[in-house]
Amino acid sequence: MLNFFKDLVMHLLKGNKAYYVWVLFLLGLIFMGVESYIKQATDGLIVTNMSDQVSWGFYISNFTFMVGVAAASVMLVIPSYLYNFKPIKEIVLFAEMLAISAVVMCLLLVVADMGKPLAGWHLLVKPNFPSSLLVWDVIVLNGYLILNVLAVTYVLYRAASGKAYKMSVMWPIVLISIPWAFSIHTVTAFLYNGLSSRPFWNASIVAPRFIASALCSGPALMLIIFQIARKLSEIEVSDEALSKIAEFIAYAMGLNLYLYAAELFKEFYSNSMHVAPMEYLFFGLKGHNVLVPFTWTAMVCNLTAFTLFIIPKTRKNFLTMNFACLLIFVGVYIDKGMGLIIPGFVPDTLGEIYDYLPSAIELKVTAGIWAVGALLYTFMVKTAIPIYKGELSLLPKGSRPDIRSLHH
Repeated sequence: MLNFFKDLVMHLLKGNKAYYVWVLFLLGLIFMGVESYIKQATDGLIVTNMSDQVSWGFYISNFTFMVGVAAASVMLVIPSYLYNFKPIKEIVLFAEMLAISAVVMCLLLVVADMGKPLAGWHLLVKPNFPSSLLVWDVIVLNGYLILNVLAVTYVLYRAASGKAYKMSVMWPIVLISIPWAFSIHTVTAFLYNGLSSRPFWNASIVAPRFIASALCSGPALMLIIFQIARKLSEIEVSDEALSKIAEFIAYAMGLNLYLYAAELFKEFYSNSMHVAPMEYLFFGLKGHNVLVPFTWTAMVCNLTAFTLFIIPKTRKNFLTMNFACLLIFVGVYIDKGMGLIIPGFVPDTLGEIYDYLPSAIELKVTAGIWAVGALLYTFMVKTAIPIYKGELSLLPKGSRPDIRSLHH
């Protein structure tokens, strides 16, 4: 075991020029983020552009988006384990690794948003359970992280031992993780949905929209990552698997747009006083229109991506498919991030309008957290590939099988 970990560390330190450039780039972003966070922790949240009027900003926007990315791994878990769909079964482990990275980023974003990390200790010492939704969110996020770590660790341990994993062990983890994946985004939606004084969020359609958008953005990111991985390594990612994921995205994107259209109809057709946040988002309110360009950019991205995905010819063409994936990522990131969080606070309960855009500190800290997730995922993938190929193993060098042959 000691030799195995030694080989593992040595393998992480080795790579081509592109690998070193990528790791150094991420480390640079992490250093910048840590430096900015120290300044925030020293001076307080006054260095951000959040205020009493808009108390959640860029950190929580990214948190909400990343929860969806984490939950989206279920799109590959269901066909892989429940239906034994072989093309996706070959790559499901990398989706679970993405879920681990995403949840770690979520937890770091919450810590950054609290200002004083020790404030979170209150939730652990005196949890207001079961009435507090924040406590529920802590439970489901950490529980989902543990489930995915258990699944990935077990599969890689069996592979390092020269054996295929046993479904008798994986079944309990899989059966728990599937509803748990939906729960992490449902509970996050309920954090907004339960605030009756914020009519923009206080709608029953929020939770279904969260799930639908998650099943678009997460798999879109996976499609791009899988293609990069198979170009730079020997990961077996078949075109059939990519095509099936793209088909899932098409259906999920259609549902997401339908739910969004229903929400727009309800707000604008009723034309009640509660339409103000939606007006601020799409057309501006009393001269305040800082989010309007972002909103229409997201709409164009989402509609264009849906068109490209719903047409079989463009969905199966890698050039148009990848372009559509980027559009979905940008569109959902805006729509589910700043486009969701900020209008909930505008106008505030006293009718005041505060235009919010993140400060340089918020941008740097968030970039550092994204870099942490990217570096963690890079190291996990770089570890998993040689284990699957038999290059890193607990067995003597002369008796190391290629674990992929055992799965076949």
